Amino acid sequence: MLQIRWHSRAGQGAVTGAKALADVMARTGKYVQAYSVYGAEKRGAPMSAYDKISDTPILDHSKMIVPDYVLVIDPSLAFQKEIVENTKDDTVFIVTTHMDKDDLLNIAKHLQGKKVYTVDAIKISQEEIGRAIPNTPMLGAFIKISGIIGFEDFLSSMKDILSKFPQKIIDGNLKAMKRAAEEVK
Repeated sequence: MLQIRWHSRAGQGAVTGAKALADVMARTGKYVQAYSVYGAEKRGAPMSAYDKISDTPILDHSKMIVPDYVLVIDPSLAFQKEIVENTKDDTVFIVTTHMDKDDLLNIAKHLQGKKVYTVDAIKISQEEIGRAIPNTPMLGAFIKISGIIGFEDFLSSMKDILSKFPQKIIDGNLKAMKRAAEEVK
């Protein structure tokens, strides 16, 4: 079973991103769960969201996971040691930041020795979508890094999922996902 944990602040789209990923993977015949945990439910409060993806039915409905991937979509949360809790030696971290990866690792020492990728998902979302909602760029980076599904198949599913929005929003999100996949390093 593939397990993904998202770290963000309320309002940045982690819950929507986790649900979109689950929707995409369910369309491929996988079994999925997507859920979130947050406290004050106020915009800007730290929160986490989760995905479980499996080839077989998922019988464990607990919120505790040992993630294969950790997606950090708020740059300030990269400096919180909590993002490495309950991870494995081979857990992959994808962090949105404007910083060079070496500079990030020099400050966020808890990430040293981990497999870390960076992408400026906030900048990408602002430029392509018009708002700082980095969930879809982070999905683009995740799909590129994980290879869990072909990128064109992913974009096709996301286009269908986003079809309830105006074409401008759909196009902006698709561009943001493509750009993040190109820029993640």
